[in-house]
Amino acid sequence: MRLTILGCSGSFPGPEAACSAYLVEAEGFRLLIDFGTGSLSTLQRYCGLHSIDAILLSHLHADHIFDACSYVVTRRYAPGGPLPPIPMYAPAGAPERLATAYGGPDEGPVDDVYAFYALQPGSFPIGPMQVTVDRVNHPVETYGVRVEHGGRVLAYSGDTAACEALVRLAHGADAFLCEASYLDGAENPPDLHLTGREAGEHAAKAGVGRLLLTHLVPAWGDELSTVEAASTAFAGPVEIVRPGCRYEI
Repeated sequence: MRLTILGCSGSFPGPEAACSAYLVEAEGFRLLIDFGTGSLSTLQRYCGLHSIDAILLSHLHADHIFDACSYVVTRRYAPGGPLPPIPMYAPAGAPERLATAYGGPDEGPVDDVYAFYALQPGSFPIGPMQVTVDRVNHPVETYGVRVEHGGRVLAYSGDTAACEALVRLAHGADAFLCEASYLDGAENPPDLHLTGREAGEHAAKAGVGRLLLTHLVPAWGDELSTVEAASTAFAGPVEIVRPGCRYEI
């Protein structure tokens, strides 16, 4: 199973990174997890524009979904005619949210482009991968994700503050892709995001093999402080992901 980082900037694109988007591949099947602002550009560097097989949106905040709107054009108006709908696994409000963001009432629904499947806690197959999702601690309906294939496990936090569901999803994962939006010592809003230290604490409780930090916010993040804080709580390897980074899980 391979993970490619397409975007990893928190809340809005940074000068060197699009917003959250992560390509997971196994047996030639490509699953895109989140489709944040600017990531459609990066996607085309690593696979064909129409070669992804399914999309999973962890939640419906703009920085995790907006390029799914741009993607409508590439499939609806593809040379040779519209492409078949691609499976999209997302919170229940996704069809209306994406249609509104794409064109509003004048453009109508986007179910000619996406075959929607509403997420709810549990496990299900996507291609050759087994996927488990559970609600995490964020102001809107948000899911953390566990992807398993060939005895290997990738866990992804989505956007979340501290919660036990995240530890369960990440239990024993070979790689844990975890948000670390906030700095310790700041007056952070409750029940919204994790600090580097909290990401490390969750990684330690879950017994993961490697901690991959993502969703740092460019305007107020501090990468060195975030890594140091995570490393005080988690003894394993810690790194901040970058666009184009590839990991064999």
